[in-house]
Amino acid sequence: MNFCNHIFALFCGFRIKHILNSHLFPFHTHKTSVADNKLISNQPDIILWEAYQKGDHDSFALLFRRYYEPLVQYGSKLTSNNDVLEDCIQELFTELWQNKSQTQVQSVKAYLFKSLKYKLYRAHQRKTATVFNENHIDVLFELSHETLLVSRELDAEKTARVLQALGQLSNRQKEIIYLKFYQELNYEEVSEIMNINYQAARNLLYQSIKSLKKLLTTLTFIWFLFF
Repeated sequence: MNFCNHIFALFCGFRIKHILNSHLFPFHTHKTSVADNKLISNQPDIILWEAYQKGDHDSFALLFRRYYEPLVQYGSKLTSNNDVLEDCIQELFTELWQNKSQTQVQSVKAYLFKSLKYKLYRAHQRKTATVFNENHIDVLFELSHETLLVSRELDAEKTARVLQALGQLSNRQKEIIYLKFYQELNYEEVSEIMNINYQAARNLLYQSIKSLKKLLTTLTFIWFLFF
């Protein structure tokens, strides 16, 4: 069990993955054959990416199938507008195929997440007529009752305390916890998506866990004091 899970288990008796889940949009995705599923599970991202850059349609389709749901999950934390999210994901993959991006990536997942984040942010900027600054993106990152899947094994009090604690974290703190412990990204991938350096990512996660632990301790004490 990783450090973050230890904290949740210590104060709440369950793991972070039981609550950090997201609602999937009901629009259609392509079904894969048995052969496709086998290929998806066997081919590394970077091999598919390099094949896509050479114009291989099947490799591109496999990347779409592999990352469609994770992109929806991540994007739903950044916007509550399903139509905007769907449009941004479709636009992202359409542009990738049309342009045959020659970008050399270390992590396909991080590249796609970062690209979607920028598209959602730009969509928000266009709507609000504000200036886009890609060097400092701090968008609303929502981990609420509507976007969390709560385990049936949890009692209402524990759930309420965890949600309340998460709600008091900053957007950046919530995002890094989600990326690191739900999406299971490494620090290099997290730093790319959040546009910060490696050490800053480590420091941010440390401070986020420290704050979360303190909040859970305080909320647990208050709950026992009054209930």
